[in-house]
Amino acid sequence: MTPFASDKVAAVFAAIPPDPRAGLLQLRDLIFEVAANDTRVKSVTEDLRWGQPAYLSPRGSTLRLGVPKTGGFGLFVHCQSRLMPDYQHAFPGLDRIEGTRALLFDDPGQIDPNRHGWLIARALTYHLKS
Repeated sequence: MTPFASDKVAAVFAAIPPDPRAGLLQLRDLIFEVAANDTRVKSVTEDLRWGQPAYLSPRGSTLRLGVPKTGGFGLFVHCQSRLMPDYQHAFPGLDRIEGTRALLFDDPGQIDPNRHGWLIARALTYHLKS
């Protein structure tokens, strides 16, 4: 596991109930794994945005991890980006999606490294020219 960027980020994860925390930590690991394996991603910064762990790359769009009011856990993207519509087009009907902003999960076993890694890679390189 990649060490937390700060004690504040670590404290946020520690405050999350165990079941969603396990899924969020798995998504966090996937974010760092995707970034490490994509030469277009020069770095990933871990910080807090709106009290949630957030992951930013210099030419990307912010990813956030959190626990939605409906329960479970989620991977959140910028709602005004094309990320979620493009994801829905590429992988129709395979996930629980909240509008243009989130993939929602009930269990860590629902995380697919290939499919969800695709979305993460798109977010981390969102502002690069194709």
